[in-house]
Amino acid sequence: MEIDSILPGKVTGITKFGAFVALPEGRSGMVHISEVAHSYVNDIREHLTEGQEVTVRVIGVSPEGRVNLSIKKAAPPPRRETASVAGTRRAPAGPPSFEDKLKAFMADSESKMSGIRRQENKGSKRRK
Repeated sequence: MEIDSILPGKVTGITKFGAFVALPEGRSGMVHISEVAHSYVNDIREHLTEGQEVTVRVIGVSPEGRVNLSIKKAAPPPRRETASVAGTRRAPAGPPSFEDKLKAFMADSESKMSGIRRQENKGSKRRK
């Protein structure tokens, strides 16, 4: 399995952290939730369903043989469009929108907070 290969696959299982995908030749791999879409994914089930056909890119293979996949890197990013002007649409060129920045900030913040909560829980269990 070569890194950067683009392959067809079928979603075989979904967890809160990602999806498992069956690949050709009896192989399988996992798509982490951060590799599902170009936008922030809060609930993976809003983007994928079991049995869904997907196109994936191989982004890594561990020494143990685990295959890491990406759906968002298998296709070009979607074009953002600005508000229509006299019935025509134009694609913006430039930095991410405020909403995109806010979503990224919220995702990063939630990730950091869950790590802090895990550490606090470990400490409280030790004291008992």
